[in-house]
Amino acid sequence: MSWVNIGILSLISNLPKWMVHPFAKTYVAGETTENTIQVVKKLNKLGYACTVDILGEHIQSPAEAEKITKDYCSLYSVIDKETLNCNISIKLTHIGLELDEKLFENNFQQIIRHAESYNNFLRIDMENSPYTQKTIDLYKKNISSYGKIGIVLQAYLKRSLKDAKTLSAPSFNTRICKGIYNEPSNIALKDRKEIQDNFFLITKQVLSGEGFAAIATHDIPLIDRIETWIEQNNISNNRFEFQVLYGVPMGNRLKQLLDKGYTVRQYIPFGPDWFDYSLRRLKENPKIISYVLANLVRKR
Repeated sequence: MSWVNIGILSLISNLPKWMVHPFAKTYVAGETTENTIQVVKKLNKLGYACTVDILGEHIQSPAEAEKITKDYCSLYSVIDKETLNCNISIKLTHIGLELDEKLFENNFQQIIRHAESYNNFLRIDMENSPYTQKTIDLYKKNISSYGKIGIVLQAYLKRSLKDAKTLSAPSFNTRICKGIYNEPSNIALKDRKEIQDNFFLITKQVLSGEGFAAIATHDIPLIDRIETWIEQNNISNNRFEFQVLYGVPMGNRLKQLLDKGYTVRQYIPFGPDWFDYSLRRLKENPKIISYVLANLVRKR
């Protein structure tokens, strides 16, 4: 990160939220469902599938967990009404995993019932390592009763390749990502190339078995490597898709994937908790700071 971008990021972190909004809207669809649905419609018209996520995790009260649950249930209804190519991703701590087992189970089952009633898909996001096994256990417990549930495997966790082998089944659907949490070296890979290699191995494991791989990365050399292997091994297009975060610059690479007939799904976060998420995205992709500033100057 250049010293200029470091200085700008430091400044942004201390500005009022309304002043940060031009930077945030690059990565976040908005605060409301209405804003988000408009973004999904535009992306669908461009050929992209979508998944939406209400920002937030580690909520503090049962009332908040119940509200988020209702919001997710309502989202399924809106997606169906608007006939959108879109599904939903949730974080388990956002609907009460840390608060109360009975409350959490009730909230989760409400969301599952709504997914099933609209014949839509539910992705269970993976959070940091204290929740890894709990998330996998929940997935295994529910996949037999409703088959359109997916999980996430993080390539920086040393256990993930073994998890991919253990979970392998025709119904197995996993998003494969690198992982963003700061985990200890005894359980997580730290070297960039080792993480890339593990990501590739996990993807190969899923696609060599009977599962579906949602390949979620902005690492273009890694995408190229996986695409070459897919083509060499004649993997059917209905066995995988590519996924990216909304707003992350990818040049023309996404259009190239669409032109080959591959599904490309954009992960679209929204909600009132956009501020911290946007700062994290800016730290991970500092070049976007210059990109947004240039856009602002052009608009003026």
